[in-house]
Amino acid sequence: MSSKMILMAASLTHTRPVTSAAARLVPQPADLIKWVRKEGGFVHQSIKIAHLESDPNGLGLGLVACNDIPKGSELIALPHRIPLKFEDKNEDYPLLMNLARHIPEELWAMKLGLKLLQERSRKSSFWWTYISNLPETYTVPIFFPGEDIKNLQYAPLLHQVNKRCRFLLDFERLLRNELAKVELDGHPFGGQDVDASSLGWAMSAVSSRAFRLYGDKRPDGTHFDAPMLLPLVDMCNHSFNPNAEILQEKEPSNKNILVKVIAAAQIKQDDPLVLNYGCLNNDLFLLDYGFVMPSNPYDCIELKYDSDLLDAASTVAGVSAPNISSPSSWQQRILHHLKLHGEMSDLKVRIGGSEVVEGRLLAALRVLLSKDEEAVEKLNFDALKSLSSEAPLGIPTEVAALRTLIALCAIALEHFPSKITEDETVLKKNISITTELAVRYRIQKKFVIIDAMRDLTRRVKQLSSMEPIAVQ
Repeated sequence: MSSKMILMAASLTHTRPVTSAAARLVPQPADLIKWVRKEGGFVHQSIKIAHLESDPNGLGLGLVACNDIPKGSELIALPHRIPLKFEDKNEDYPLLMNLARHIPEELWAMKLGLKLLQERSRKSSFWWTYISNLPETYTVPIFFPGEDIKNLQYAPLLHQVNKRCRFLLDFERLLRNELAKVELDGHPFGGQDVDASSLGWAMSAVSSRAFRLYGDKRPDGTHFDAPMLLPLVDMCNHSFNPNAEILQEKEPSNKNILVKVIAAAQIKQDDPLVLNYGCLNNDLFLLDYGFVMPSNPYDCIELKYDSDLLDAASTVAGVSAPNISSPSSWQQRILHHLKLHGEMSDLKVRIGGSEVVEGRLLAALRVLLSKDEEAVEKLNFDALKSLSSEAPLGIPTEVAALRTLIALCAIALEHFPSKITEDETVLKKNISITTELAVRYRIQKKFVIIDAMRDLTRRVKQLSSMEPIAVQ
């Protein structure tokens, strides 16, 4: 069951060649649209599976309109039996339930991935037509060659990639130990070998294709949130401006949940069907889906709130800020409320995205650069954290805070080993898919920083034009 991909981490040495991104598990799989219709589902007559020039899901395939489709039209409907879910009760294979308990919630895709591997091992599986249409490979970073993992150049993502690789290696050992105790007739994977690469394939298949929808009922009658694979629906690619959306309805006859896709706008002939996967940053798009969104309005960079780093930024900015490294007691109290000081602190802060600067970081700098305790105490925390609150502690303090943030951005940009011009030169060469993804990813991260610097610089110029400011 081994996947023909590359799974790399500091402690993982085996490698396999990356195959064509257009390859599927079976060279000529059965028609997925016919299968969905045969099993009681609905597919609009003007929808077809076609090759796309740009398919972030890795197959070069997607759903396309053969003719114009009016807004509000039902595009796809899947009855209760077609979505692939991890059943909480699997009396035939209790081992899967036991293994699932060892999977952390943040890696939820591996839980459903176990079910996918189980069904993949059975050619008689109800879902075999769907599974045979899945990509043989995925372009998520856990399968990057070691050099391309380094090419990402961004420590928080490198940490997540290596964390996932270590989990897969550890989970492989756990799985092998548990399977060694099982007879063939009770083997959940039909006796097939399951290694870290195949576990990675399954986790990637789920993370890049599953949807979190209402699952089965709880004892109190409510439905819990459950990840599930939606055959055919998961061939809709991503857009922040989608022309389709997913709905869930109950069938009047048996109260089962029916998953539908409807046209959220008029879809013109030859247009691909696109859904919004969520307002995610490029870390999650690359980690879970294997693609990078250019000009992603939700992308950001993550920094550690560190007094030494902020001290260095204030020095670069030419701002006198002795309280950054030695905040007074009243400033410490506010930092504690912001969870940037004390035992319960969360020191991860962001630059970029819709906020431009995370409110906690902005509030901290405003407070640390202000000497007016009374003025600070009069403000509520929403005003302190909001960039739209124009100079809540006065123009000199605001300019000092913004200049410090600009310097902080410059320091963050300098931490990348390459410049954008050098990255763009690399993209002009004949490079692999994974190298291209890594370079495009780091370019977008640098643009996040540059865009934030431009926004903050514009604000400084506006404030500076209001009145003469003397900032040391």
